[in-house]
Amino acid sequence: MKVICSSWLFLLTIFTLNAQVKYENFQSSKLGEERQIKIQLPRGYNSNQEKIYPLFIVLDGDYMFEAVAGNADYYSYWEDMPEAIVVGINQIDKRYDDCMYSEQNSLPIETGAAFFEFIGTELIPYIEKNYRTANFRVAVGHGETANFINYFLLKSNPLFKAYIVVSPELAPHMLDYLPERLNTIESKIFYCLAYTENDSKSIKQMTKALNSDIATIENENLTYKFSSFEGASHYSVPAHALPNAFESIFKVFQPISRKEYKETILELEGSPVDYLVEKYETINALFGIEKQILINDFKAISAAIEKTEQYQYYEDLGKIARKEYPETLLGGYYLGRFYEEGGEPKKAMRTYQSAYTLDEIAGITKDLVLERADAIKRDFGY
Repeated sequence: MKVICSSWLFLLTIFTLNAQVKYENFQSSKLGEERQIKIQLPRGYNSNQEKIYPLFIVLDGDYMFEAVAGNADYYSYWEDMPEAIVVGINQIDKRYDDCMYSEQNSLPIETGAAFFEFIGTELIPYIEKNYRTANFRVAVGHGETANFINYFLLKSNPLFKAYIVVSPELAPHMLDYLPERLNTIESKIFYCLAYTENDSKSIKQMTKALNSDIATIENENLTYKFSSFEGASHYSVPAHALPNAFESIFKVFQPISRKEYKETILELEGSPVDYLVEKYETINALFGIEKQILINDFKAISAAIEKTEQYQYYEDLGKIARKEYPETLLGGYYLGRFYEEGGEPKKAMRTYQSAYTLDEIAGITKDLVLERADAIKRDFGY
């Protein structure tokens, strides 16, 4: 287990080296001191001055930053999540003070309250002023800091939209606060909770109790992911928990999978094209990103149309394909299939013929469209 974990962390470190990592000393009036922060910018940050990025705030940045930054760079490299800006807050010798809470109500007090204000009123405004961030923020914590990031969720307007809570040392009242808050939350929230069987007894008991309560919540605004691990230690569990959390939070951003195709798209009562449009509208709404529809996703919707013989949906798919990939055969081929199966062979033939001058894509070749046009011509004597 240690070998696998070390290899994975080494791989993520290599990816992190390819991104832009910088260190800054941040003077905080709330903390009354200077605090070092680490910032990873995406690989292509300087190449597109209009592009904006989700923001990760990583507590325990002295050891958690590299793990989060590496995962962010790795997953975005394969386009399984948007590129993101990752900010780590170093807390060496300050962790206890930063996470201080009241024994009476479990809420931040004194240095803990100052640290809470530092993140919300100083650090994030500074990052958003100086870097191009989207309105999608992710908080990451481990142990005591995993408990601490929950305080932002308790606000009437949560500062973060996603929370990665790894082996939390939960304050006692959190077992009441969190389920109640998540049950009534009115904005989209991603909550990822994880622990290992090798955690302390108190962490295991409280995490299991919290999971039991959250798992029963029926709130369409909540996307919840719970992960438990058997072999990992308390200090290695983030390397296991982070990939699970990333995949859960950014699932809608990922290409349509075989499972999604078989279990969701083929079972739709309505249009698979509407499903595709809604997927990309959700990406835009969540992450503020105008993502071009992937060729993989066009192929999945086309396969569903062929499989279910609902050829009427090719018209809408063809129009979208022409907009997304105007220089290619994609839209013309889909519209040709629409006319062909809809009893308009002459329109289909002409559509195939006119598409011949465009670029080949996704296995749709010039020979293919000409063959379909010629077959119609032979069958109908045009």
